[in-house]
Amino acid sequence: MHDVEARVLNAIDPVETVNLLAETVRVPSVTGTDAESDLQHRCARLLTEAGMNVDVWKLDLPALTARPGFPGTEAPRTEGYGVAAVTPGGEGPPALALQGHVDVVPTGDLAKWAGSDPFAARIEGGVLHGRGACDMKAGLVANLAVARAFAQAGVRLTRPLAVHCVISEEDGGLGAFATLARGHTAEAAVITEPTSGAVITANAGALTFRLEIAGRAAHGATRTEGVNAIEVFWPVFEAIRRLEAERNRNVPEVFGGNAMPYPIEVGTVRAGDWASTVPDLLVAEGRLGVRLDEDPAAARAAFEEAVAAAGHPWLRANPPVVTWPGGQFASGRLPAGHELLEQVGRAVADTTGRRPVESAAPYGSDLRLYTAGGIPTLHYGPGDVRFAHAPREQVDLRELHEVTRALALLAVRRCAAL
Repeated sequence: MHDVEARVLNAIDPVETVNLLAETVRVPSVTGTDAESDLQHRCARLLTEAGMNVDVWKLDLPALTARPGFPGTEAPRTEGYGVAAVTPGGEGPPALALQGHVDVVPTGDLAKWAGSDPFAARIEGGVLHGRGACDMKAGLVANLAVARAFAQAGVRLTRPLAVHCVISEEDGGLGAFATLARGHTAEAAVITEPTSGAVITANAGALTFRLEIAGRAAHGATRTEGVNAIEVFWPVFEAIRRLEAERNRNVPEVFGGNAMPYPIEVGTVRAGDWASTVPDLLVAEGRLGVRLDEDPAAARAAFEEAVAAAGHPWLRANPPVVTWPGGQFASGRLPAGHELLEQVGRAVADTTGRRPVESAAPYGSDLRLYTAGGIPTLHYGPGDVRFAHAPREQVDLRELHEVTRALALLAVRRCAAL
């Protein structure tokens, strides 16, 4: 390992990195809340302290919503901020961007959290627990720690390094969309989503759908005079399950044995407004998995066709209404044969002694926006996605340290540090 590489790696302070992760987890930056904006400003301050040139801007929400390619949102929002930092000096566009999102999903039932405080950042047995620890504040902090290590090591970069901190990833990718629309770019990017030691080079997509199933109201005592919207929804649900099975045949090998990389799930169901009335409306919302390289319009059409064909006489005369609100994640992938995969693999191997496997993820992410914007992108970050969005959310601190070191070495090499 070259001297400059060793200097940067030695400048990473493991204790300081863990403390920073605990601080960020304690910020309840749920998508669309004021705390999300607060954490963006904290990230901007840390990057400024690391000697980077930092662009902080308030998002023009109406303009972004009207812009072609707008990715959709789900959470109510009155403001949002972008943060993009670039090291000073160097030639050309950034050779590498490290990207992470600051927002987290809601906590769910607080009683299911150990200690009942999802934002306590409890550390036990080398594991930090809390909402956002895995998805993805550990990855966010790894990016910040790399920037800090470069500053403390006093190295000079021949080619710039960028760090992008974005909002609203959880509900569509507004923050990444706004960052790219502002003109921030790079020759390649690593998004530090949790990957369990693997390198994720492709994402399936995910489209939010809404179903409205009509019934006919009647008094519960004379229910045969009505049509229960819950009852007629069931054939629709069965049709969705059949479509899911059909779309998950012949899965690409890159998904590494995942038998269902394109799941379709109904996440919320609401029906009825009185206990003794036959419900005349059911509203269900969920997510439709988009296959690799599939046009989202084709995925929508397949779903709508399956719903329309659900077998119930009432539905033929009263067809379900399908709309597409909220996040609309297309699929995305790193271009085949791109050098970034080998470079990340070599940096991981040189810092951990293990060569990472290449895989694909069944969920949507900002990767598809960066690749669509001409930036070859992959995922490599600390954490196990199976803990994400759950009351057991956690991250192994050894993974945090390993990823931070690998990213630092990658940045040294791509940015030609001196």
